[in-house]
Amino acid sequence: MKIIRSKTFTAGRAWGALDIANMGGITTRLHWTDQPYKWHVNDGEEVFAVLDGRVEMRYREAGVEQQTVLETGDVFYASVGTEHVAHPLGEARILVIEKAGSV
Repeated sequence: MKIIRSKTFTAGRAWGALDIANMGGITTRLHWTDQPYKWHVNDGEEVFAVLDGRVEMRYREAGVEQQTVLETGDVFYASVGTEHVAHPLGEARILVIEKAGSV
């Protein structure tokens, strides 16, 4: 059993993570960041939930770049093949659920 207080979690570097669970090859990780990630496409689906802070999520649909601001409590679902990048607006804590070993 674990209780995790996400609001107090920090990491030594941007996108540092606390591994919470691996359920049959699907990982749940809590990330802390204050820096953008990189454009990427995951090996499978990804659920990205903002637990604290705000994140500008940029993604491409049919080659056209889109963006939206995710507020605390918002969830972004990236289907297979969705190219995306997260840009936190200040510090953010993010729960990411995805296939183990995904980018």
